[in-house]
Amino acid sequence: MRKLDFDNINKAYQEWNENVLSEWLKKHPEIREEFTTKTGLPLERVSIPKDHNYLENINFPGQFPFTRGINPTMYRSEYWVMGQYSGFASAKEANKRLKYLIDQGQTGFSIALDLPTQMGIDSDNDKSVGEVGRVGVAMDSLQDIEELLEGIPFEKVKQIRTTANAISPIALAMIVAFAEKNNIDPNSIRVLIQNDILKEFLGRGTYIYPPKQSVKLSIDVIEYTSKHLPNWVPMAICGYHIRDSGSTAVQELAYTFANAIAYIEEALNRGLDIDDFASKLFTFLAADMDIFEEAAKFRAARRIWAKLMKERFNSEKDECMALNIFAYTLGGSLTSQQPLNNIVRVTLQALTAVMGGVQVLATSSYDEALGLPSEKAVTTALRTQQIIAYESGVTGMVDPLGGSHALESLTDQLEQEVETELNKIESLGGAITSIENGIIQKRISDSAYEYQKRMETGDRSVVGVNKFCHSEEGSEMPVFKVSPVAEKEQRERVKNLKNNRENDKVRKCLDQIKIAAEKEENLIPSIIDSIKNYATVEEISNVLREVYGTYKDPAVF
Repeated sequence: MRKLDFDNINKAYQEWNENVLSEWLKKHPEIREEFTTKTGLPLERVSIPKDHNYLENINFPGQFPFTRGINPTMYRSEYWVMGQYSGFASAKEANKRLKYLIDQGQTGFSIALDLPTQMGIDSDNDKSVGEVGRVGVAMDSLQDIEELLEGIPFEKVKQIRTTANAISPIALAMIVAFAEKNNIDPNSIRVLIQNDILKEFLGRGTYIYPPKQSVKLSIDVIEYTSKHLPNWVPMAICGYHIRDSGSTAVQELAYTFANAIAYIEEALNRGLDIDDFASKLFTFLAADMDIFEEAAKFRAARRIWAKLMKERFNSEKDECMALNIFAYTLGGSLTSQQPLNNIVRVTLQALTAVMGGVQVLATSSYDEALGLPSEKAVTTALRTQQIIAYESGVTGMVDPLGGSHALESLTDQLEQEVETELNKIESLGGAITSIENGIIQKRISDSAYEYQKRMETGDRSVVGVNKFCHSEEGSEMPVFKVSPVAEKEQRERVKNLKNNRENDKVRKCLDQIKIAAEKEENLIPSIIDSIKNYATVEEISNVLREVYGTYKDPAVF
């Protein structure tokens, strides 16, 4: 900590303001000159501490280590991308929901894939019975992505995201093939591919291949996009699913960054330059109920990332040190009891994420603990973001909680705890080794058990579950369900595709994937060729299963 008097702070700030900030403002002439409260009181763009020591590692928004935000004007320049997790049943049905949400003002969307698709299994496989289109849209081949994206006004969409992880190279190939078939430059569609397979071993379980081979596929995506699709986000390194599995906030960040280190080191070993791809990476973090801890977590995450990029990986670009955060209100905090209470929970979580300075935000629907979100619930979730953006006033100030002694202290504490846990994982051989040995899984499981114990004893209150739980509200709430007809139609659709395409071409394309895999080449070009000839997700995945094998959880706890 370095003590500075306010005059020197203000002088340094003004010097920086005249240079970096003035250039930023030239790029954003739409920014209003004045922001005020509802009463009309003027709002400072950023608050500067005047009466206590100024922490050097806080700095100003847009300056290393980006604790206070990744650019100097944040939401004064542009609101965060407002998106929802969308997709169910068939591509045709999901297309209708996406268009509806875009008409309601949504500026980004996540393509939720059903479990068979995520596991590399086609809808006509007997293993898929009962799961086709259930938790996301069935995406078996190019014909499905064609129907899903038909008529989507890409000019209104700032970002398209997909839950693809184990099948991320296939998801990339589908969108590229769709774009090229429709004479669209694929780089003009702003796509974020989740592509974080390591967290699947920790949080969700939709893995296919062993960790090392899975990471290889993730790096194929990073390498290909860095050369051919620079506007795409090739990976969102996920802490959300780790947190939703029961981890603490400290574990969420520590294991996210441990995974990030594993990916980055593999990319560097492949010959990529850190400054050629790191600026495109996102993190995907949860927004939970503890307001001050979550706001401090987002700030600490930016600081840790900035130092990691600069000091460990020797990045020379501010863009690589400035962490982009995609936040999603934590689904695990929602309750099936008194589900309308979830509107309040989501509002608090979303507000915290905004005050923490995220770039993309998705909000859960109040009925998600009961089933797939209804149209009414998903609209309410979107309106929650819009009310925060347009009515709450929090967008007028950058890092509005910054300067609070409580928040700054908590930010520092989180940073220190995360670095301690991260160093433990590093000492055990890093993320991949720790996953293979079940070490991280065990620690998350222990945290989940401790939280559940605290909730059951009443030490941690959850309204409507272990506190104030006498209401019958929610027992008659309608639950949105996918029609079983959709599964039957999708199964028939895949069978017809396989019978009517040019199967000789498909077999040749699949053979090329196998050859490339055996030679440890980047698989994206050969997968794109296969997708263009209507090879299916399972057919491509089976080729890789043959080469890489499959993974079984060690179940050490």
